[in-house]
Amino acid sequence: MSEAHGNSNGIMDISIIGAGPAGLFGAFYAGLRELKVEVIDALDEPGGQLAALYPEKYIYDVPGYPKVLSRDLVKHLVEQTMMWKPQMHLGERVQKLNRNEDGTITLGTDKGEHHARSVLICGGVGAFTPKKLPNPEFTQYENNGLFYSVKEKSIFRGKNLLVVGGGDSAVDWALNLEDYAKHVTLIHRRDGFRALQKSVTELMNSDVEVKVFYELKTIGGNGKVQSATIFDNRTKQETVIPVDAVILTLGFNVDLGPIKDWGLEMLGTRYIKVNRRQETNIPGVYAAGDISAEEGIEPLNLIATGFAQACVAVNFMYQHLNPGAKAFPGHSSEKKL
Repeated sequence: MSEAHGNSNGIMDISIIGAGPAGLFGAFYAGLRELKVEVIDALDEPGGQLAALYPEKYIYDVPGYPKVLSRDLVKHLVEQTMMWKPQMHLGERVQKLNRNEDGTITLGTDKGEHHARSVLICGGVGAFTPKKLPNPEFTQYENNGLFYSVKEKSIFRGKNLLVVGGGDSAVDWALNLEDYAKHVTLIHRRDGFRALQKSVTELMNSDVEVKVFYELKTIGGNGKVQSATIFDNRTKQETVIPVDAVILTLGFNVDLGPIKDWGLEMLGTRYIKVNRRQETNIPGVYAAGDISAEEGIEPLNLIATGFAQACVAVNFMYQHLNPGAKAFPGHSSEKKL
């Protein structure tokens, strides 16, 4: 057993905040380096946004998979992570982070305290709530035909569907649900899409009816969605189309919550500032994934880069915990799993 394991007072080598893809892979990789790890997440299930918002959405940028359903990726990540039996604390929100005089770190949660020799923050975007259109009448249709995310594709089978938005989520859902729905219409307020070029090309070659420079004005129906009024934002001409369901993919309002009060150096209000070792300004505290960024480098916020950042962080955390040790762990093919 390595020195990093050697404590009998319940102090972890690494506490990981966040059980999204980066946090799960970080926990697995820490197991490869024989570190004592726990994972804490406010959600009741692992997987972060993939599990909470997009379980049936395909992911295209994970090495080894031409495409993979979010729920399947989470399943495989959890299976991989649990090889080393880390402690999992789900449904527990971290509220405070304090570095003690002896260099250990105390995390205060809504259920108690955790103590660790180092901390890896993989909090994604923090708490997220969907952006909504400023029409209070839409509220009555929420979950009665109006959706901000998709957790079950089957509910759209045989329906006329309207997708609103021009990002990856809008394009992906329009394509993903094309074979489920009777008809899919996608509207976007301009002619430029914020999605992968390949996905946009596939969209334009699909049977999805794409209407650019269009926006959603109102939704009609008696207790459930039955129609939508859309308008051309250039001419203001309105069109009423029959729809059974509307998916608004306008992005999310994000809030890092108490993380902003932990004394971490931030880049704006969205990112924790890190260096190339994924270190923050607090010794022993690291960050990886969508919540972290280097100054002067535009964040990519991809699952693939989150995996890499978690790997980088864990290796340098090992060196932090074992002064004089090499950050490079050797090749994983040399280890017996």
